[in-house]
Amino acid sequence: MNIPIYQVDAFTDKLFGGNPAAVCPLEEWLDAELMQRIAAENNLSETGFFVKKENGFELRWFTPAVEVELCGHGTLASAHVIFNHLGYREEQIVFSTPSGELRVTNKKGLLTLDFPSTPPSPAEVKPELIQGLGMRPIEVHKSRDYLALYEREDDILSLEPNFEVLRKLDCLGVIVTAEGKNSDFVSRFFAPAVGINEDPVTGSAHTTLIPFWAARLNKKVLHAYQLSKRKGELFCEDVGKRVKIGGHAVTFFKGEITL
Repeated sequence: MNIPIYQVDAFTDKLFGGNPAAVCPLEEWLDAELMQRIAAENNLSETGFFVKKENGFELRWFTPAVEVELCGHGTLASAHVIFNHLGYREEQIVFSTPSGELRVTNKKGLLTLDFPSTPPSPAEVKPELIQGLGMRPIEVHKSRDYLALYEREDDILSLEPNFEVLRKLDCLGVIVTAEGKNSDFVSRFFAPAVGINEDPVTGSAHTTLIPFWAARLNKKVLHAYQLSKRKGELFCEDVGKRVKIGGHAVTFFKGEITL
């Protein structure tokens, strides 16, 4: 069996930036265990698998360790492959996913994800969170992930987390964020519980960051950077129960898996 594979750098317009994801177009679904093994072999933060259906595409995402319910850069990378390598001519793709129906539009190369909004609520500042991050945040909130707010962008850059401690928290991941110097806000994202110590750029975390910062800054359209070593740029909008997360993507390679 031969399966096409692409590696795409998402949320960047330059190679070696953003968040790399593997993408595997399938004729029909493979066994979940096999998809998990492929994702582990790829050893990227996410591998996306999709199957063409009559009214769109079914899409699933796997980290090297587990299947996840929502992945922003894996969705962006999958849409990039469909728009740029599979001859798709429409302006919009509809994905059926474990998180429901997700749409991606393409306007002159800027791909915009339409995702559900997951605003956080104020949460207790747990000692384990402070220990894991190594610096006390000024506020803590929680949705799927913890969101730790810091005063300055430099605080975000200086964090050196203890991933063994963060791994034990009751959440998928930990978002750290502050107002940006050259953007509305900046962030980093740590998810050692699912095999990703630091994710380079995290679309799903922005389903929480966008409503948080929209309310805090009293503005709906937001510009963001994720400050991993690879760095990612996101063009965001709060639209109530949904958020829009825009970004660019570039293909690093295309090849074939032989099973």
